[in-house]
Amino acid sequence: MADNNYDLIVIGAGPGGYVAAIRGAQLGLKVAVVEKAHLGGICLNWGCIPTKALLRSADIYREIKHAKEYGLSAGEPGFDMAAIVKRSRGVASQLAGGVKHLLKKNKVTVVDGHGRLNGPGKVKVEKDGAPVADLTAKNIIIATGARARDLPGLESDGKLIWTYRQAMTPDITPKSLLVVGSGAIGIEFASFYNTFGVKTTVVEVMDRVLPVEDAEISAIALKSFKAQGMDVRVATNVKALKKNANSVTVTLEKGGKTEEITVDRVIMAVGVVPNLENLGLETTKVKLERGRIKTDEYLRTHEPGIYAIGDVVAPPWLAHKASHEGVICVEKIAGVKDVHPLNTLNIPGCTYCTPQVASVGLSEEKAKEKGYEVKVGRFPYIGNGKAIAMGETEGLIKTVFDAKTGELLGAHMIGAEVTELIQGYVVGKTLETTEAELMHTVFAHPTMSEMMHESVLDAYGRAIHF
Repeated sequence: MADNNYDLIVIGAGPGGYVAAIRGAQLGLKVAVVEKAHLGGICLNWGCIPTKALLRSADIYREIKHAKEYGLSAGEPGFDMAAIVKRSRGVASQLAGGVKHLLKKNKVTVVDGHGRLNGPGKVKVEKDGAPVADLTAKNIIIATGARARDLPGLESDGKLIWTYRQAMTPDITPKSLLVVGSGAIGIEFASFYNTFGVKTTVVEVMDRVLPVEDAEISAIALKSFKAQGMDVRVATNVKALKKNANSVTVTLEKGGKTEEITVDRVIMAVGVVPNLENLGLETTKVKLERGRIKTDEYLRTHEPGIYAIGDVVAPPWLAHKASHEGVICVEKIAGVKDVHPLNTLNIPGCTYCTPQVASVGLSEEKAKEKGYEVKVGRFPYIGNGKAIAMGETEGLIKTVFDAKTGELLGAHMIGAEVTELIQGYVVGKTLETTEAELMHTVFAHPTMSEMMHESVLDAYGRAIHF
């Protein structure tokens, strides 16, 4: 690296950082990306992608168990957890290699090491305590992501008390498991292990599971999880974790009453904290707000030339949000005209448990809290021909409209493949669609997407098939 001066330096090569680097190169900038661990970041290596590979194995196992219902015979299904994990790691490795190829293809310089700001426009890179390079650039993007949150007194140890990393690469298949937290990460792991016969308990401090979702969808999810055999405790606190030789005794508290249960392993899934340590923020004017970097609508910090994206800034903390933020700030840097700030109400959220959950925009209760007069439509899976043919009759599509203008305020789904279906409503919201335009849209038959049309029709008393 004879020339260490760049137009843009990106610190972190996760889904925000590597996308920002590639987009910068496409726009003619000389770009370097600094990454100390894995190209693709947590999402690709230890999050979004490998967990979906695990859940795919669970889905197939579940289908085999129900083969007789489809007129098929497959014998008694079994599983090899080590092989399931090996496939998951292989998928992650393949995609990490793909990111490396894309960066090389776009002539992005990859610097292996820990990047640290050394004042405006300067980045020092070290590896294992040894200096690697001193880089300079007019523009720097902080995209260092986040890690699993630990609660005081309930810290993970990697053996008996797991984070997502150990849950993804277990050394054993536990007979019993307690998951602390019923957000997307917690529920996905609960769904995975429960499918393979692990006695699974989920503890949630809020009064419902998947607490960021629409209350009606959460209620349907809870009913389904319990029907699958999960023990779900809401409005419950974990007061203590006592580690035994090869198990954990958990003290739970609800309504002033305590209870102890003993499980083989505990998974902590109580959110994430940003990776801001040893970044040299103190050498700049970058400011924090609620523990995260404060930015404007174009991801600019208080230090000119320094930007921040992804899990180090405001929520939602999702990979696709980070990627989009990377594109926004790079296009702003490059002087692209008509760069639009990100509207967080148009960002979809997906949970890949069984049944899947997906949403975009305002829930019914949030819309009412904001003063909207709403029209709400619903359509159940049991009313859809394709869903019945697939044997997937559990689920609901729910839409929320502004009664005065017909604006689509939000959409909320639970059921098979809703993580794919949700994008139809996301496109609609981005294009500022109304109920009239959705009603006039022709949906193919027979498809599960027809339920999306019927839900819109139902909001206005026009549903045909239910």
